[in-house]
Amino acid sequence: MKSEHHERTEGPAGQLAGGGRTDPATEAFVAHRNLLFTVAYEMLGSAADAEDVLQETWLRWAGVDLGTVREQRAYLVRITTRQALSRLRTLSRRRESYVGTWLPEPLLTAPDVADDVELADSVSMAMLLVMETLTPTERAVFVLREVFDVGYDEIAEAVDKSPAAVRQIAHRARAHVAARRPRATVSPAETRDLLDAFRRAVETGDLQSLLDTLAPDVVLLGDGGGVKQAVLRPVVGADKVARLLAAGLGRVTGVSLRPAQINACPALIIRLDGALDTVVAARIDNDLITGLYAVRNPEKLSHMQRETTLRR
Repeated sequence: MKSEHHERTEGPAGQLAGGGRTDPATEAFVAHRNLLFTVAYEMLGSAADAEDVLQETWLRWAGVDLGTVREQRAYLVRITTRQALSRLRTLSRRRESYVGTWLPEPLLTAPDVADDVELADSVSMAMLLVMETLTPTERAVFVLREVFDVGYDEIAEAVDKSPAAVRQIAHRARAHVAARRPRATVSPAETRDLLDAFRRAVETGDLQSLLDTLAPDVVLLGDGGGVKQAVLRPVVGADKVARLLAAGLGRVTGVSLRPAQINACPALIIRLDGALDTVVAARIDNDLITGLYAVRNPEKLSHMQRETTLRR
């Protein structure tokens, strides 16, 4: 189903490349497609739903009289934001009945995404989970203002609020996120080194080395979506997490852990007998792993087959 989403959304690009038709609406949509996907994904935490939002955006954009559009990028972002907001409110209700913990859908991202530090931070699994604690409108305002530097007047049009109200929402959302985001910026190299030590400890079953990588209050979250086995509730504490990992991974044959660039951050891909099984992202504070996010739900792993381009 998700591949159908991808094919439908790529329709304008296909027309542009294959049919030789270069109408202005198609050109504009294709030029801004990666940006629009990134906006939708940051608001929804789901690549499949972001693809659906892009399809809805294209259908509305195709019917617009371009002569009335002053700034195409802003107009497209506005359509995308409105569609994403509508979908986010529906998803919020649906997630209440989700089996176990809901985690964002991981993306295999190109190395250059990490070069944009602010973008990389905003799409990290840890930050997406922080943004889950915002209301839909707060999340839209935060994403547009803090990540994409959209003006208050433009945001106001997108979320149907006054510019003054948007400023207040932005201030509230910024304070909310600041209180919950990782406490210190960790370089990709430091993250890779720590995850490499974590991987070696898991592979060798060295419990003490594993404990050395974990913060005392580390939290492990698992997302199996009711399809794959995963912890249904957060596992808290270095000793509990280490023993669970050692028992669950260290004693299974055919398991391999490999580094990858997930959501613009170093992470690990777990394969079982060569087949993709789990994506593990981490949150790091003060040189220790404070959060581990293990996504096993097969429906959330389809975007791990190819790199996703994210843009601001």
